[in-house]
Amino acid sequence: MIGYLENGPLELDGIPMRNRFTLLCIAVTALASLDPSAGIAETWKRHTIDSSDRVAGKRGADGVRTLDVNGDGRLDITTGWEEGGAVVVYLNPGPDQVHKQWPSVTVGSVKGVEDAVSIDLDKDGAIDVVSCAEGKINSIFVHWAPMSPTKYLRAESWKTEAFPESTGRRWMFALPMDMNQDGRVDLVIGSKNTDAVIGWLENPPNSKDTTSWKLHTLAKASWIMSIQAVDLNADNFPDILYSDRFGKQAGIYWLKNPGHTSAEWERQLIGGQGKQVMFLTSGKLSTTDQAPTIICATLTGELLCYKAESTGNWTETILALPFGLKAGKGVAIADVNGDHRPDVVTTAEAQREKKDMVAVAWKENGTNGWVDHAISDQRGRKFDRLEMMDLDGDGDLDLITCEEVHDLGVFWYENPTR
Repeated sequence: MIGYLENGPLELDGIPMRNRFTLLCIAVTALASLDPSAGIAETWKRHTIDSSDRVAGKRGADGVRTLDVNGDGRLDITTGWEEGGAVVVYLNPGPDQVHKQWPSVTVGSVKGVEDAVSIDLDKDGAIDVVSCAEGKINSIFVHWAPMSPTKYLRAESWKTEAFPESTGRRWMFALPMDMNQDGRVDLVIGSKNTDAVIGWLENPPNSKDTTSWKLHTLAKASWIMSIQAVDLNADNFPDILYSDRFGKQAGIYWLKNPGHTSAEWERQLIGGQGKQVMFLTSGKLSTTDQAPTIICATLTGELLCYKAESTGNWTETILALPFGLKAGKGVAIADVNGDHRPDVVTTAEAQREKKDMVAVAWKENGTNGWVDHAISDQRGRKFDRLEMMDLDGDGDLDLITCEEVHDLGVFWYENPTR
């Protein structure tokens, strides 16, 4: 059709163009607000870092942890493949190559690996890997890295050893942290089920001697899901923040760092008692916030938000997972769209309650309240921890995560904002 001007606005099929523009905006808004179960398209493009490979032991990617392991200024990824047993480090190739599969090395094979994290345990300059295992193995392992950078990507150059003090418990998570301020990095660790604890493995003077690492118990537990080091009381000492999923211990807890004393780490319940709390995060939801907000996903569709009061108590606010999802897993606080207001990004187990739901989404911290946006499409069943960083160098934050059941592997979603 050809529009024409005749003493008035441009028309097309008898409808003024400004009205057509209004109708178009309404249609776009309606499409953007569709329930993901109604077939909304994937809004962020997914790029595979490493796909499932049963022959190589890469089945059931279970978590992503980040650290610059080769000193090039880019964050790399460490992942344990639970069903296959592969413990893998992925080297970030830089903005020009991140859309392809990343260079990687399988540093060891650990059946039932639940968590893997990179850290230089022996201070030799080479970044090692620590993995936690449950199932039949029930131990914590260190994968010693080769000293030579040229051998870092050679699997045969890595050496795997267990910590004898950890044997016999079903370990779920490890956090590198100098607990006794002796200059050596210790390991805060959490287990589940029988004799579950949250505790720490003390790094001895000879870090290479795994038989000398000593286990210290901090508190009894039921099923540790997440551990973070956060200074919650602004005393310049990192505290331990953790989520315990099941049983009488279920809830979100704070272990207060005693500072320059030998006192015990005092435990305080923050909230979520009796709820199936999953992964948590902490950060500021407003540029005016003085204290961080703690957010934890649950298996019942709630995002539990806690903010410290001057009285020492915690104020609880509950948000719903995006689009009515129930089985929450990972959560992060990040400015997704560059408006300088921190948003909330989540992952979930998409099809526990309802099929064809998106599992990766974000809640926009809008001026008039929270607005839900899809990131993934309906592919994938069980997603896990997530990390937000600018991978492609375009100035916005992309999302890294993994999927355990439908063999999506380790991947990242490209933020379309810029």
